[in-house]
Amino acid sequence: MDKKIAELYDDGKVNDAIHQLIKKIDQKPQNVENYLQLSTYLIEQGSADQAQKLLEQAQHLVKKPQELSYNLSVCYYMQGDFDKALALLDQIPNDDLTLYQKVLTYLKLGRSQKALAYALTIKKVDERVQELLGDIWMSLGESRQARQMYLAIPEIKRTAKVYFLLGVSTLEADRVQAEQYFAKAKQMDEKYYKRAMNQYASIMKMLNDKEKKK
Repeated sequence: MDKKIAELYDDGKVNDAIHQLIKKIDQKPQNVENYLQLSTYLIEQGSADQAQKLLEQAQHLVKKPQELSYNLSVCYYMQGDFDKALALLDQIPNDDLTLYQKVLTYLKLGRSQKALAYALTIKKVDERVQELLGDIWMSLGESRQARQMYLAIPEIKRTAKVYFLLGVSTLEADRVQAEQYFAKAKQMDEKYYKRAMNQYASIMKMLNDKEKKK
């Protein structure tokens, strides 16, 4: 990675950083690092389609095209092409980064058991992995395990999404506590909260109906 260009990017001079990398690629079209750095920036800027085109062209120019596979799999994932993403990830050795991306992809494909099997092999379990494990348990309908995972995330690292899902996973066990989690999610990001409430409306109704029957 070019540190000077990385500093430009980190300072918010995104266009300058991107233009400099394009220039470097034109000068040395076989250098893998420049493609990786540029595609990462494009992905972060929400231009996964541009990053994908760049990497697909680069595959024909670099000596070891497999070194581009991880970034390319992220591009496919971000554009909803999960099968393509998985096919690439299966060609890469399973380090924690690859496993994390694999788990995300299996979850999107609705293959939660497979996602769980891979997630449990991730060695470094940080808050991103805890959140992902929580999401898997939720997709399997195991709210107690999901709640344990979300609660393991330090409060300072919890997002509106984590608080909302804490609410969903706690609703049956402790309604008062669940409402507090929802309130926190709403306070942190009202737009997300409203969207999530609509998304989880059917689950909420089912839990409310259960409550009434009691």
